[in-house]
Amino acid sequence: MLRNTLKTLLSAWGPSGSEHQVAATIREMLNGHVDSMRTDALGNLIVEKYGSDDNARRIMISAHMDHIGLVVTAIEKEGYLRVMNVGGVGIKESQTRHVVFENGVEGVLRVEEPESGASPAIKDLFIDIGAADAEEARGMVQLGDMAVYAPDMFQVGKHRIASPAMDDRCACALLVELLLYSENQKNTIVGVFSTQEEVGLRGATVAAFGINPDLGLALDVTAWGDTPGTKLPDVKLGKGPAVKIMDRSMIATPMVRDALLEAAAAADIPVQREVLPFGGTDGAAIQHTRAGIPAGTLSIPCRYVHSACEMIDMRDMDGALQVLLQFVNQI
Repeated sequence: MLRNTLKTLLSAWGPSGSEHQVAATIREMLNGHVDSMRTDALGNLIVEKYGSDDNARRIMISAHMDHIGLVVTAIEKEGYLRVMNVGGVGIKESQTRHVVFENGVEGVLRVEEPESGASPAIKDLFIDIGAADAEEARGMVQLGDMAVYAPDMFQVGKHRIASPAMDDRCACALLVELLLYSENQKNTIVGVFSTQEEVGLRGATVAAFGINPDLGLALDVTAWGDTPGTKLPDVKLGKGPAVKIMDRSMIATPMVRDALLEAAAAADIPVQREVLPFGGTDGAAIQHTRAGIPAGTLSIPCRYVHSACEMIDMRDMDGALQVLLQFVNQI
């Protein structure tokens, strides 16, 4: 069940560069249901499910396992941890948040108010882990250790779920379900659970070069335009998954974009057209590799992206899965 898969993946610890727990969870879910699994040099989990057609295309479908985090840069004599961001951590979203390290040490993320009256910056972030002094703190964590917003999935209304790491574990859940439910599909699915997307699409870049697929598709979240004060992009929760037209990193290949729209129509699933004036996805990494690969992105509308309460609508997730099942047979 898609909701249960999502819940399991949201609970796995995995900031950029340390996605191994997420990968191990996905391996366990897919064991015995795919034709091959391997891990490359950057930690990407690459999974294949062969197509039934003699002329099957190899479709790389990428969803990134990592999420934003914080890395310890210094330990102060009082035991507080100075940290910097790993990916797009925002100041407003960082005030008094519950965070956790891989070894289970928990803390409170705070923003120190600059004495000069200037606006707080990333350098003003610190984590309180309850240590009395630097010696005690060093017995709990080390320089270079990473923390993430602590897992906290909760229901919001009838159809919506909020949690840290929804970007992009919701897409990982979609890809897992696609690989589980697709049987005798026309084309070969090369599922890439990629690493280090939040720090520059790094995992998908090397994966796409090595795979050299016939075409590619990224699965990711997109921004929202349906809350007070936020009306762009013109994307709303509960109105269906979004087919990306363009973002700052790519203009979707028309052939892939149109195939997604056609798959949605054939599956009778409403979709939205996404024009995003910022951001980027693994689709750009696929599209730019080698001499160029046709690529696009299917997005899940998500409120409050890069916060501890990223919110999606499960109706959009269910619709996206139906579009994907149609897409891998139709294109």
